[in-house]
Amino acid sequence: MEKVRIQKYLSQAWICSRRKAEEYIDRWLVKVNGQVAKIGESVCPWIDEVILLDKAIEEQKKLVYYKLNKPRWIETTCAQHNEKNIVDIMDVPERVFPIGRLDKETTGLILMTNDWRLANYLMHPKYEHRKEYIVETFWPIDDKQLDAMRNWLFILWSYTKNALINRISSWKFSIIITEWRNRQIRRMVEKVWSRVKNLKRIRIENIELWNLDYGEYKHLSSRELDWLFKILWLSKH
Repeated sequence: MEKVRIQKYLSQAWICSRRKAEEYIDRWLVKVNGQVAKIGESVCPWIDEVILLDKAIEEQKKLVYYKLNKPRWIETTCAQHNEKNIVDIMDVPERVFPIGRLDKETTGLILMTNDWRLANYLMHPKYEHRKEYIVETFWPIDDKQLDAMRNWLFILWSYTKNALINRISSWKFSIIITEWRNRQIRRMVEKVWSRVKNLKRIRIENIELWNLDYGEYKHLSSRELDWLFKILWLSKH
């Protein structure tokens, strides 16, 4: 797990500013694993115990991260409607929410968490995080149509960013995009005069769906979290 300076740790945990953190450290008010902290010392989030003013900073230890295989016709929302939503199919003690959305017809990978900072980083457009989908169309897609989708298409009042596309068959291809636009892939396919039959998200950055059944979910592994937070840390520096 990536280590961070303790001043930065306190700042990212929304405890205080970095300058205020240095003041607390100078006054011997911060401890790491029972020892008085020093300026410049690094800590490992989710592992080291950090205490400020005799009170343990527990916020980050309570954060949870799940991946879920969303079935078709389930809404990706926490709002309570008459229809079943993404939270209804999970039986977990924490109050979690989805990062991003999939429309009701789309299946596949959804990340569920109670970490708002992670959600903001993954969805912020400037970081261009990769999401991979498998697309099946009603009619064969030719190379010219795939080339058009790889390049800029004008949808939702602006041009899309370049996409990475690999053909699987005449009716099926994989696509990697870096945006979070509403029904983006369906709109891209319609723009080249075709229509999506099945759409499934199989990856977000390094987090892969693998063999999860529809409606099944599990905690992200320590390896998945290590890689995910490394990517996020690098994207900010």
